[in-house]
Amino acid sequence: MQIKKLDLPGLLLLTPRVFEDSRGQFSETFNARTFKDATGLDIDFVQDNESFSRFANTIRGLHFQTPPHAQSKLFRVISGRVIDVAVDIRMGSPTFGQSVSLQLSGDRAEQVFVPKGFLHGFRTLEPDTRVAYKVDAFYSPDCDRSIQYNDPAIACDWGLSTGDEVHLSDKDQNARPFSDAEGIFTYEGPEGATR
Repeated sequence: MQIKKLDLPGLLLLTPRVFEDSRGQFSETFNARTFKDATGLDIDFVQDNESFSRFANTIRGLHFQTPPHAQSKLFRVISGRVIDVAVDIRMGSPTFGQSVSLQLSGDRAEQVFVPKGFLHGFRTLEPDTRVAYKVDAFYSPDCDRSIQYNDPAIACDWGLSTGDEVHLSDKDQNARPFSDAEGIFTYEGPEGATR
């Protein structure tokens, strides 16, 4: 597995080995021992989630859970293509309020590790896009939050053109401003964020 540190401390791009032959391909999408050896992180993923988006320009996010049910995520695309976005919301972080946008595809085995203390979301670039992600805390409705994907305070790059129609859930249409995410997490170095 190849590990690339991204511009925001703690955010990682993981590329598992892919084995190909005449039948197709195989990759090990997650191995706890390999992940710990490669990252130094001992993560106990407890839930797998999968979403299917029927339309291109579906935006899901920006989401996070507050403590005590904050989540780290390991995100990948199964089919289709997305712009994946993560925003650092850890107070005291040298990159607080900054975002990273990456294009991910089901044709590649790349995955993004998003630690606690980040907003996360994605925009589909194709219809019929399917994504999957692991989380290290169970879903908690009381701790679930959505922040406006287009809040000018964070100016995320979604790769949208003027006039693009986006598809949003009711939750994301009624998302809160970025200021509602401030002060929830504190930066404790690249690997950690706590309240």
